Amino acid sequence: MGPISPILRGARIANSLAFGLQGFFFAVVLTELPQQKDRFGLSDGLIAGSVVLVSILAGVGSVAAEQVATRWSSRVTVRIGLFGITVTGCAIAMAPNTSVLLITLGLYGIAVGIVDASTNMQGVFIQHGYGTFILSSFYAVWSAGSIIGALFVSTCEALDVTLRESLLTAAGLVLVVGLVIGPRLLSAQEAEAGPAETAESESGASGMVPLRKYLAFGIAASLVFAIDLTVSNWSALYLKEDLLASSSTAALALAVYQCASLTARLSGDLWVRRLGGRRVVRVAGAIGVLGLAIAVAAPGPAVAIAGFLVGGFGTGVVAPLCFSEAGQLTSGRQLDALIARLNLFNYAGTLVGGGLVGAIAAGFGHRIGFVIPVLFMAIVIGLARVFHSRSEPDELSASNEGHAVLDT
Repeated sequence: MGPISPILRGARIANSLAFGLQGFFFAVVLTELPQQKDRFGLSDGLIAGSVVLVSILAGVGSVAAEQVATRWSSRVTVRIGLFGITVTGCAIAMAPNTSVLLITLGLYGIAVGIVDASTNMQGVFIQHGYGTFILSSFYAVWSAGSIIGALFVSTCEALDVTLRESLLTAAGLVLVVGLVIGPRLLSAQEAEAGPAETAESESGASGMVPLRKYLAFGIAASLVFAIDLTVSNWSALYLKEDLLASSSTAALALAVYQCASLTARLSGDLWVRRLGGRRVVRVAGAIGVLGLAIAVAAPGPAVAIAGFLVGGFGTGVVAPLCFSEAGQLTSGRQLDALIARLNLFNYAGTLVGGGLVGAIAAGFGHRIGFVIPVLFMAIVIGLARVFHSRSEPDELSASNEGHAVLDT
């Protein structure tokens, strides 16, 4: 890796903060849903439906991000998305009734999708400029942001800050930081001038990308996102209702999982550079299967929490690695479109995690429901073969022989 320009370093810091803002405000919105429930008298079903609504409309936002980024740039798209989070966050805070709340949550979902897709676009281009794997560090900042968001809500609750005041404060923070970091993100010309953009990608001269690899990366990402949402939604209920843990103990399952995931993402860049993506996915997958299997077989809360801790170490690095590998399939504006479409698998995964596992848990219990994430992680291990091995070059490959193609 050669010397890194100040522009590239500044863009990395700015995009990291954009990831952090996304994680921060998303955690604020989710952790304040119980307060929204009390405020408007919402049912559990309506709350679950609102989370699904956000996921579905985030997919719409990801499609919109593709259109904006390919027309202007991913920098413009990130700035639009962060401004959208600010506006919709304020609207959520000021919602006078349930109908308006649901509409504003839906609009917030669109903004989430725009930011998700465009920050990944920026991350891939910045990684190209660095010439080595760094994408996991962006996801680590997202995890840190989500932890800060949850602590922010907890602090506001302890200080008796109203729901409206806390949401407006969080939205104001997104606005201020977004305005500061926006100009430091890579413009279209800067993004496409990186070393990887001068190389020939796997799409070759035809402008097509290998469909088999693209789908494999998308499926792997969706499975990991499904596992994340499953743990977020159902781990506390599993410990409380199936393993008879107290509410305070049950909350530790998600906390240790998120901390382990953050640790994995902080160290993920180093492991990918040393071992290669293929081996990292296989090792991470095995760790994930082991941890989640321990949680499923746990005789009591302590063992289950230990299982979720181990599982978090396994799942954390896979999603950023999927986007990293997809970033080697093509270049330029075509890469913006590819990343936006790959990001749609994120929301497919969250819908599966929230829907399929929830349905199985409702019919057969949460313990049986958590068998699904174990199977998902086993599938990820099987998909590892499409990732680059340590012996393969990091640069974009010129060959796509023997692959189906996807016109982006």
